[in-house]
Amino acid sequence: MFSTHTNTNTIVCFNFNSHSPTTHNKTNISKYTNTQSTKHSIHIAAAMEISGSDGMGREFKSPDEMWKQETGDEQKKGDWYRNGVGYWQGVEASDDGVLGGYAQVNEPDIITSEGFLNTLFKEFFPDSGKNQHLVALDCGSGIGRVTKNLLIRYFNEVDLLEPVSHFLEAARENLSPGNLSVSEDHKAANFYCTPLQEFTPDAGRYDVIWIQWCIGHLADDDFVSFFERAKAGLKPGGFFVLKENLARSGFILDNEDKSITRSDVYFKKLFSRCGLHIHDMKDQEGFPVGLFPVRMYALLTEAPKRIKSSRPKRQTNRPGIIR
Repeated sequence: MFSTHTNTNTIVCFNFNSHSPTTHNKTNISKYTNTQSTKHSIHIAAAMEISGSDGMGREFKSPDEMWKQETGDEQKKGDWYRNGVGYWQGVEASDDGVLGGYAQVNEPDIITSEGFLNTLFKEFFPDSGKNQHLVALDCGSGIGRVTKNLLIRYFNEVDLLEPVSHFLEAARENLSPGNLSVSEDHKAANFYCTPLQEFTPDAGRYDVIWIQWCIGHLADDDFVSFFERAKAGLKPGGFFVLKENLARSGFILDNEDKSITRSDVYFKKLFSRCGLHIHDMKDQEGFPVGLFPVRMYALLTEAPKRIKSSRPKRQTNRPGIIR
């Protein structure tokens, strides 16, 4: 979901339900201001600390400092997740609702995602996946926007994971056979009304796990534990696609919907902790000016194999033969 806010650091957050970050794929598109690059600096020093702030003027020297304040004990962590889901429970189940009033970004979002997915299909699946039974998991699926407009055309089965019940009910309706223009071989199979941080997939079920605009709701420790569990849900050769807003540096805390927008450096530190490897990346195109940048990451559980070049090594400082 895209959440829009009017604070200095307005953030439209992605929940874990194809509509926004944390527990549903909701599209949260956060707005940013030109002051962000100076207010949220990344200190690349020996400790490699990442600083951040929120819309109330609080500054944090590191993510650990922020997470200790927000989720430092069981009560605080429970409140963090309840308040995050509670925010989206008050949002209407429509494209405009889950996209934070930016329904117009749906088309460029799907176009850019499809281009990225096509590239990955050619690289990972023989004959681009034809004559294979492919299964995907849509994390933070929201009302099924990403599944209906993209995933169900490429996968025979798509499971939807969403913690906001009225979003998931809307997804059931939107993805019923009468509302789809795909063959009977393609369907929405399972609908899980479960938060991302509590979900454990069936072992070896998925070719692709798609996580869009929702991971910002997870605290760092739950981010890592989610991916550790989710790895077991991938088939051999399967991969993750993570699509999220990016802070230009550090991180920005959204106090309203309980999510954070992380920088590329922050994400890469977490990927390393998860034992994930970046296969490819692509930046979103065609969004309105004033929204956060959005980036897609294709993530593997094993380091990509390097292909040795068949070309002979060039020999330097060797005189040529004149014929």
